[in-house]
Amino acid sequence: MTRPNTPGNEGALTPDENAYASDLAPDEFSKAEIERLGRSRPEVLSSAIVEYGFVASIILSMMMSEFFVSGFNIVLPTVADHLNIPDSSRTWPAEVPSLTTAALLLPCARLSDRYGGRIVFLFGISWLVVWSLICGFSQNTNMLIVCRAMQGLSTASFLPAGMSLLGQTYRPGPRKNFIFSLYGAFAVLGFYIGIAIGALTAQLADWRWYFWVGAILAFANSVIGYLTIPKNLSGQGGDTALAMDWWGLCTIVPGLVLVIFAFTGGSGAPDGWRTPYVYVTLLVGVLFLAVAVYVEGWVAAQPLFPAELFRPKGMKRLTVALFCCYGVFGLYLFYVSYYLETVLHTTPLQTAAWFTPMALGGIFLALMGGLVLHLIPGRVLMIISGLGYLLSMLLVALLPEQSGDGTTPSTSFLYWAYVFPAMLCSTIGVDITFNVTNVFITTSMPARLQATAGALINTLLYLGIAFWLGVAELAVSQAKEARERQGGGEENSMSPREQYKIAFWLGVGLAALTLILFSTLRIGQASSDMTADEKAQLAEELAAQARARAEAERTEK
Repeated sequence: MTRPNTPGNEGALTPDENAYASDLAPDEFSKAEIERLGRSRPEVLSSAIVEYGFVASIILSMMMSEFFVSGFNIVLPTVADHLNIPDSSRTWPAEVPSLTTAALLLPCARLSDRYGGRIVFLFGISWLVVWSLICGFSQNTNMLIVCRAMQGLSTASFLPAGMSLLGQTYRPGPRKNFIFSLYGAFAVLGFYIGIAIGALTAQLADWRWYFWVGAILAFANSVIGYLTIPKNLSGQGGDTALAMDWWGLCTIVPGLVLVIFAFTGGSGAPDGWRTPYVYVTLLVGVLFLAVAVYVEGWVAAQPLFPAELFRPKGMKRLTVALFCCYGVFGLYLFYVSYYLETVLHTTPLQTAAWFTPMALGGIFLALMGGLVLHLIPGRVLMIISGLGYLLSMLLVALLPEQSGDGTTPSTSFLYWAYVFPAMLCSTIGVDITFNVTNVFITTSMPARLQATAGALINTLLYLGIAFWLGVAELAVSQAKEARERQGGGEENSMSPREQYKIAFWLGVGLAALTLILFSTLRIGQASSDMTADEKAQLAEELAAQARARAEAERTEK
């Protein structure tokens, strides 16, 4: 038995102490009591109504973060025409919220740990209300980009704070499994609702109502959170001993901003990836991140990315796997949307309808998650998730071509044979991954690292999407250049369908790698158990008792 690595308590027990420790059994942590606590409503939530409101406020915040990502891609063509946004700048209003969010997640997580999750969460949701409202009044490109960047700041605030609130409130067990399943399902549901509202406002109303509807939903979210998130929630007073890691802040944030900027803006640059500011930005960003690794590992007293975050067994492999699988999900969402509208010529409303299976599948998985996460080993669930990613990308990569002469499959056949099952497989992939990893990571971490763990998960999400979309754009541009070097003029140019297929096959390879990594993880059942803090406290008490008994025995001799 090894003593926990806490200040003043480093090292391992001696052989005599270890022998005595094995005889000690804590009465306060009986199996029956742990099982009961894992299924019961937390005492800090005074009633069922308070619990419903508390959970609703957190999962609705996740829905709002996805709402403003997916729906904007639908209204972007209308917005660009109305505000006269040049083609070279049209991607920035869509990309800047993700850029801001990914860069500021870790600093906001530290603020959550210091000042409490409640205050940071409510600030983030209120900030989203204000800037979503202002977005609807945008008069030019620069105003829209600034407003969208401010939306990203709000997301960076409430995502890690919300994860911290859930992780600290719910003990390991079936109840926590179900809550986190709902949390993951509302991410997919928010993505779909964003597409639906975006399609309705773009096609039937004014695009400004997309932002105003979002502001109304966010305002309702903020009111529910203010009324139901308990002020005395454990850990929400914050840890004033924590300090901001300014060296980490000054290296991680600019590094992430520059790297994501390079990957997301490389394809739209005048000369693509050969544009000087693209590769210079990427190089400087990588240098910043390299310095950040040194700072976080050897300089910072309280690093934004503490080494303890990666201490649980398999955590490093899980981090790599999440970086890959979220890249698969990003490739799927981005390129399937374009494929449907540009190759199959679906309308915005039809595109939204075709994404319906993802939302329905997410709700189904949410209802099932609380029933099976404590029964089925996490490794099995992650393998199923990896198969979902792989099948979804294979199905869209194998979509046959339509010639329009009646000799090829109809659009209806393509939907039911390829797109519909791909949508189901995609939601199986992302929902199971999100649910299992959220439960595993928050259960493995002490309360003081809950917000940081939430920031890690969401940072991997945004970085994975940005990085692999950049790789896909680079692969497409290189293929186009190779085709042009072959000659043949306009008739030999690469069609949109061929370009999307390159991205799909990249996704297939990445999904296969994800499946291999998932199969190597050792994640058990998410059953009722002690929290990480309780385990650490118990280990420390056992160690102290063992040392006392060993010392008494030596004194008697």
